[in-house]
Amino acid sequence: MPLTPEEVLHIARLARVALTETDVQRLATQLSGIIGHFAALASVDTEGVEPTAHALPLSNVMRADEVAPCLPRADVLANAPAQEDGFLRVRAVLE
Repeated sequence: MPLTPEEVLHIARLARVALTETDVQRLATQLSGIIGHFAALASVDTEGVEPTAHALPLSNVMRADEVAPCLPRADVLANAPAQEDGFLRVRAVLE
């Protein structure tokens, strides 16, 4: 079902987009084609197909949260670009 120029202008008004008359004609054709593709998808038999958010199964790969000893303070501070009184020195972000 092709969109009318009035429907295209209504959609543009909702999106707060200004269109020229050339834009309206071009978008009417393009949007009608897009809606036609959705109509083709709607005709596909999906009975028995599980809804999915992703085409492939996903799982997070995370290690177990286990208690472990901390690094020695001297080793941590050895890699720090700046330190003060045994702590990491960072630039102030709030004044």
